[in-house]
Amino acid sequence: MTDSSLEVIPAQTEQPLPDAPDNWKRFFSFSTDHKVIGIQYIVTSFFFFLVGGIFAMIIRGELITPEADLLDRPVYNAMFTMHGTVMLFLWTFPVLVGLSNYLVPLMIGARDMAFPRLNAAAFWMVPVFGVILMASFLVPGGPSQSGWWAYPPVSLQNPTGNLITGQVLWILAVAISGVSSIMGAINFVTTIVRMRAPGMTWFRMPVFVWTVLSAQIIQLFGLPALTAGAVMLLLDITVGTSFFDPAKGGDPVLFQHFFWFYSHPAVYVIILPVFGIFSEIFPVYARKPLFGYKVVAISSLVITGLSGLVWVHHMFASGTPGWMRMLFMFSTMLISVPTGIKVFAWVATIWGGKLRLDTPMLFGLGGMVMFVFAGITGIMLASVPIDIHVNNTYFVVGHFHYVIYGAVVMGVYAAFYHWFPKMTGRMYSEGLGKLHFVLTLIGTNLNFFPMHPLGLQGMPRRVASYDPEFAFWNVLASLGAFLLGMSTLPFILNMIGSWVQGKPAPGNPWRAIGLEWLVSSPPPVENFEEIPVVVAEPYGYGKQEPLIATDVHSLEASS
Repeated sequence: MTDSSLEVIPAQTEQPLPDAPDNWKRFFSFSTDHKVIGIQYIVTSFFFFLVGGIFAMIIRGELITPEADLLDRPVYNAMFTMHGTVMLFLWTFPVLVGLSNYLVPLMIGARDMAFPRLNAAAFWMVPVFGVILMASFLVPGGPSQSGWWAYPPVSLQNPTGNLITGQVLWILAVAISGVSSIMGAINFVTTIVRMRAPGMTWFRMPVFVWTVLSAQIIQLFGLPALTAGAVMLLLDITVGTSFFDPAKGGDPVLFQHFFWFYSHPAVYVIILPVFGIFSEIFPVYARKPLFGYKVVAISSLVITGLSGLVWVHHMFASGTPGWMRMLFMFSTMLISVPTGIKVFAWVATIWGGKLRLDTPMLFGLGGMVMFVFAGITGIMLASVPIDIHVNNTYFVVGHFHYVIYGAVVMGVYAAFYHWFPKMTGRMYSEGLGKLHFVLTLIGTNLNFFPMHPLGLQGMPRRVASYDPEFAFWNVLASLGAFLLGMSTLPFILNMIGSWVQGKPAPGNPWRAIGLEWLVSSPPPVENFEEIPVVVAEPYGYGKQEPLIATDVHSLEASS
């Protein structure tokens, strides 16, 4: 890790200039501007977030009574399969890629991503596999019913006898999603390694950039395993091979290894950028430097390394040998160390700060607290005795949703509000933002906390009917789900209304430190008139030191 060269890059490039910033039509075009692509990702993924949310409310509508009286059981199976698939592959991953697309080049002082056309091609695969996935409602037999994990032998069943089934379309959609993600990962890693501004050494990079780099490294080493497993599953279904079919001598547990080798680290692909968002927001609204900046940055890479050593903890109940259970219980618990370092740093950053409880800070604090709760239940699940006891129960569902919704979605909302003025040049409504936060906080806990006592009492997941003794907690969870659905309304009203008629935003409405706040709101087409020269670490709140060189003498001094 050495300092970058301090050569000033000329303002003019040979890249063709996209349309003017105020031309909304560019959001519907094959634009190569990373800011346009970022917003394309965000808006498209939010549409699918609403679709996945409707599926969730249908599921919770079924579960509000013990009897299966709203949906046929195959339809219910299809609903939870599509809910999980949409929420992961069409909302969570793309929205974080969108935020990263928009922010990373600005944060590192680059004019664009390393491969702009590859970047645009990766985005346009998202609506393609979204349409393919939704088209599975139209084929005989309907969508896949085997869950978002598609375990064989359930996923190998084809009662319709047709070649094109919901399961085949599911595999095709996930495969295209994987290709898109690999293209994006290559682009992010190359951009961060090769295109940082002069003076921006590794330890002058914002933590958000560190977390994006760490997450994309996981994509590069993890996705090939999932892709290989998906291709082999597709061959089993369509050609009749027997990789995973136990009736033909195949091994269904082998698929679980392929699936979880990527799909557990995928949780860190999701949560690491959210950790980065927390690390950006807390210093701004506490007016203090990020506590332990370098350790927080390095801990992201440590999480990336450990994430490749934990996948078997999802298979403790799959005939896993005892020695392997102990090994992966230890490695899974070990990952709580770098994660705990981050949480400690955030608390130390907030502690004694001049807190400003604007909407981004509220969502950041809410997300952090719920992540701590999810982390505690995660350590419980890493323990073999507890995991065996609650395996396949609602305890696992509750833990997972506290991570994905409690921490990730709250973190994404925090990012939306924090960088909304930068993206649109308009201020949002603080009143609607706080209303959105209160509804989301109550709805999240009302929806997902009851799943923990349900799981401890033994209620299995993926069922449309259940014993009446579980009714009380299920009613609460369903009411929470409906409240969460309602909570998106003030957010949508706020975003659309503020973008159209909001108060004009200055370049730096939060008095934040960072290269993205040195340019106008919204930023110009190629971000910077002249590439800045970084001379200090980020998060210098209260230090009264400049972030960038203001003249040639400062430039020489920084070298």
